[in-house]
Amino acid sequence: MQLPFALDLSGKTAVVTGGAGVLCSTFAEALAEAGAKVAILDINLEGSEKVAAKIASAGGTALALKTDILERDSLEKAREEIKQKLGTCDILINGAGGNHPSGTTTKDYLELEDIKSKQDDLTTFFDLDPAGIKFVFNLNFLGALLTSQVFAADMAEKDDSTIINISSMNAFTPLTRIPAYSGAKAAVSNFTKWLAVHLSKVNIRVNALAPGFFETEQNEALLHNDDGSYSERAKKILSQTPMERFGDPEELLGTLFWLISPQAASFVNGTVIPIDGGFSAYSGV
Repeated sequence: MQLPFALDLSGKTAVVTGGAGVLCSTFAEALAEAGAKVAILDINLEGSEKVAAKIASAGGTALALKTDILERDSLEKAREEIKQKLGTCDILINGAGGNHPSGTTTKDYLELEDIKSKQDDLTTFFDLDPAGIKFVFNLNFLGALLTSQVFAADMAEKDDSTIINISSMNAFTPLTRIPAYSGAKAAVSNFTKWLAVHLSKVNIRVNALAPGFFETEQNEALLHNDDGSYSERAKKILSQTPMERFGDPEELLGTLFWLISPQAASFVNGTVIPIDGGFSAYSGV
């Protein structure tokens, strides 16, 4: 992995939730390469173990833990094991999140005939399942809140601790079809600002990355047709991205390292940084 710049994290312990995913596994590997001891928390233990093994094979230190970020007992158990094996948390990345089909509409726009339609494959705004909406909000927002509650108590006793939340471009401009995910990420951005103020007197800085569009396992079916070509939705995204491509996960590392570094970002607090190839700057005209 090509790190964006030198950052010495020796002696630091980083906790990464959602660490088995494409983006957060990249974060975990980069932090380990910079010298941090990394705890990889994910409901998918097999996936997190693969990331930990990759870090270990490169000479780093990593611990994979099966953790449900919506269960405080699970988080507390992870916290104790991390303290025993790696030390208390210095860097927390709240990366776990995602969407759910039951919080997603089938079409971009509602048409009058859709309201009375009996098509099994059509989900309108009126068909959205409250349980699915709740799941998406909990996974993205409540998970970040609970994880921060559990780990920030240890972080408050240190200097230069930092929390990095993972928001989304959906928090700035909601995409069609995914109201639950867009709303949940907007909540993450708002929570980032609130928490930054609340923890400012105990020397914990809180910021967020807002990635634009990256190809991950979660959006594979959304962005590609069965033959591997880009879907119409992918083409629409690219047409609204001035750089005309999807991002590479490693292109998030420069901003991540900057926000973590006390030398570079000691006065940066409560920000949500877009990393989107110009998507948020483009009006479409």
